[in-house]
Amino acid sequence: MNLASYGHCLRGVVSRELLRFVHQRSRFVAALVRPLVWLFVFAAGFRMALGVAMTEPYQTYVLYEVYIVPGLVGMIQLFNGMQSSLSMVYDREMGSMRVLLVSPFPRWYLLVSKLLAGTLVSIVQVYVFLAIAYLYGVQAPLTGYVLVLPALVVTGFMVGALGMLLSTFVRQLENFAGIMNFVIFPMFFLSSALYPLWRIREGSYLVYQIAALNPFTYAVEMIRFAMYERFHAVAISISLVTALVLLGLAILAYNPARGMMARKGGGGE
Repeated sequence: MNLASYGHCLRGVVSRELLRFVHQRSRFVAALVRPLVWLFVFAAGFRMALGVAMTEPYQTYVLYEVYIVPGLVGMIQLFNGMQSSLSMVYDREMGSMRVLLVSPFPRWYLLVSKLLAGTLVSIVQVYVFLAIAYLYGVQAPLTGYVLVLPALVVTGFMVGALGMLLSTFVRQLENFAGIMNFVIFPMFFLSSALYPLWRIREGSYLVYQIAALNPFTYAVEMIRFAMYERFHAVAISISLVTALVLLGLAILAYNPARGMMARKGGGGE
């Protein structure tokens, strides 16, 4: 197989995921409703939680820009990464995952292509959300919308690889939906997505320690700093390492000779 064959395979996997996304309009709407509710409805609550008495709309927007909007961007990618993995469980039940994994292409390449497709879908959702927030008045520097793209790719791969790894532990679609709730909400709420770490530390040192160990915290910080044209070396390093480790574990788990798929009775099931 030559390079063109690999490119054709990648286009096929990405096109399939994008078409699925286009046809599932409810998925797109749901991905936007969650962060928009947080953005529009809970303004006063967030302002009080941050401990700042503010009445001017512009000042409220500043709080959104610095703390909440990047966290909601992370929320979109986290939910999308889990939903993409949910589709993998569905494909495995229907048998289409077996067809994909028995192709002559390397298994790691197929899984990375699947992750890339899911990441692209999440990025589309993120920029639609940012466009709505921009029209609402929550605006970052224009160059920040470009600089944040690499951070979105890394975050998409990180949460997508986590979901892919989790999908190897369950056999049925219903079970994976339950596992998602035990992963998504602790990861999101025990992070700096909604509150700065210094504020969490003032409220509960235990929660602060958990948030400081949560890789999703550093993904959010990476997004937050990139949106405002700043560089956070620690957040980038931890996010990259976490993404690579989770990706490696997911590839190992989907290996028919080793990992969870072998112990469950087959690479495609």
